[in-house]
Amino acid sequence: MRIDAADFVLKLVLFSNLIFYSIGSFMQAALKQVKVGLVGLGTVGGGTFNILSANFKEISERSGLEIIVTHIGARRDNPAVDLSLPHFNENKPVKVSRDIFAVVNDPEIDILVELIGGCDTALTVVEQALKQGKHVVTANKALIAEHGNALFKLANDCGKMLAFEAAVAGGIPVIKALSEGLAANKIDWLAGIINGTGNFILTEMRDKGRDFSEVLKEAQRLGYAEADPSFDVEGTDAAHKLAILAALAFSVPFSFDKVYTEGIQKITPADLKFADNFGYVIKHLAIARKTSQGIEMRVHPTLISKKQMISKVDGVMNAVLVHGDAVGSVLFYGAGAGAKPTGSAVVADIIDIARHLSSPEAFLNPVLNEKQKVNFVDINNVELAYYLRVQAKDQRGVLAGISKTLSEHGISIEGIYQQEGEPGESKVPVIILTEPILESAMNAALKEIQDLDYTEEEVLKIRVEHFKG
Repeated sequence: MRIDAADFVLKLVLFSNLIFYSIGSFMQAALKQVKVGLVGLGTVGGGTFNILSANFKEISERSGLEIIVTHIGARRDNPAVDLSLPHFNENKPVKVSRDIFAVVNDPEIDILVELIGGCDTALTVVEQALKQGKHVVTANKALIAEHGNALFKLANDCGKMLAFEAAVAGGIPVIKALSEGLAANKIDWLAGIINGTGNFILTEMRDKGRDFSEVLKEAQRLGYAEADPSFDVEGTDAAHKLAILAALAFSVPFSFDKVYTEGIQKITPADLKFADNFGYVIKHLAIARKTSQGIEMRVHPTLISKKQMISKVDGVMNAVLVHGDAVGSVLFYGAGAGAKPTGSAVVADIIDIARHLSSPEAFLNPVLNEKQKVNFVDINNVELAYYLRVQAKDQRGVLAGISKTLSEHGISIEGIYQQEGEPGESKVPVIILTEPILESAMNAALKEIQDLDYTEEEVLKIRVEHFKG
């Protein structure tokens, strides 16, 4: 029998396509469903739902799972979320409960996502969900920073995962980087601009010469700052995030109460200009460093060289600079807040947990050595250089008197500038950059300078960081 080669190849291709299509259809039909309960439908909750819905096909293809939100607990609707349409290839609408604990107690939920914020109710939600056998995803930095040790112990005891990528720096995957990508490194230090509100305020003050209070009002109008902005401008928000980053970087328990915290309210446009003249910018930095004395954790305004990449992070953007012994310095940069960036991080955690559902032994929970004795360095024992602004009477002998006082405390001056007095002005700013010295020595010297007859106001002290390695 004579076989036509072309006809044979054509039939083989058609038959192969049919087989592959059938296998593909079977696999698609056999995709396991993972049911998600969403608690909180605010900015981040709405962003999370919209991403899961809009990218359902792509997420299914990448994960091999159908991840479906089946139950939402929210006290009010979000106009950015349309729940009336079919979602996730489902013909039935998503169930919505005004009682958020109806979601926690829903036996069909595999993964509960907590996005209500705060610590009181959120803590109860997470604890009950874990005890009921649900894995949990949260974006709640305060919850992790203040209750993480107990929550991860509970999660491990329950054999469940508690994921929190979105708790720090929004859409920047820095939690995963520290836990996985940099796991081969000893982390020496990290520094982050991890509060977009404060960074926006300092950027506007620097670029436009505007006062703190004026820019703060604009930040509130634009939605970058809350009606009560104290968590942002006083550094509490960044301190929560730093406690999380330090725990992961150094494998120590979460220790929010050990973070030294200082806000940006005393910074003026003049300080930003003086810093620029010396070759620096002022940023509200969160810094963790492992030293021979122990671990430093501090949040405060900081002068950093304009040559540093992190100095160029402006507006509401976030960045985390990490230095490992093997990889060197690595900068993670991106949007630190908002519905889509933070929602993206939440969804990434959901996908990670969904992939591990078939392997209960594969934990994503961080391994923190709770029995390790950790020494946290008090801010008074940290050695840094300083920027000082002394508002002094416009008279002779001021510079000599200040220099003498600093010298008596073993403090060397790197640079000094005294602005010419304006007509009719009785005081002038004296700007000093010092060499590194212990904070305790600097504070003692400043107490004496403060008491000098010609010192008119409280001396402003800003720490200077020179990142090495």
